[in-house]
Amino acid sequence: MRARLRGAGWYVSSIAILAVFLFPVYWMFAVSLKTPREIFKYPPVWYPHTPEFNNFWVLFRDGDVWTIWNSFVIASTSTVIAMVIGIMCAYSIVRFKTGGESFAIWVLSQRLLPPIAIVFPVFLIFADVGLTDTYPGLILLYTAFALPYVIWLMRGYIQDIPVELEESALVDGATRWQVLWRIVIPVARSGIFATAVFAFIFSWNEFLFALVLTRTQ
Repeated sequence: MRARLRGAGWYVSSIAILAVFLFPVYWMFAVSLKTPREIFKYPPVWYPHTPEFNNFWVLFRDGDVWTIWNSFVIASTSTVIAMVIGIMCAYSIVRFKTGGESFAIWVLSQRLLPPIAIVFPVFLIFADVGLTDTYPGLILLYTAFALPYVIWLMRGYIQDIPVELEESALVDGATRWQVLWRIVIPVARSGIFATAVFAFIFSWNEFLFALVLTRTQ
């Protein structure tokens, strides 16, 4: 009986914690379906009485869907480029000790640089070379900012891969490139997916550079 009560307590606690973490998600979705009066009403309306699906239609009707398309193209492309370069860099750091023992820490420290500190110098440089208001400009910048994060995370995942797997492939005649693409990447695919998701979210949510580096397009 005591074991059953303990198990029930764990279930109740887990459900309560899950509800707390999921509530903001529910609230955002509920607000998207409310009328303006319901959104600002006090005490708050816990669920939309008459769901307003027109709120989503406005997104397409007013042309804002192209803004989403721009964000998707830029975030997706920068994520792919950052992942390809970042995986190779992380592998080099782990297996060949590229840059020494402290190089990985230095790479991570680049993410501590506040964007506001460099946004205007970057704007002046991009204006001189004609990269403002372009996809390549933002993709290049977002890739540079996502790379330290990708390298650091992938370094941890690659470190967990037994080096014996790679040594066996090398003994069988595989090259380092084949080891990377046929051994390391398949084994670390879950880490690659998680890192890509975070890199995509970072690029998608970045607003300051997009605000400064875009004007008419």
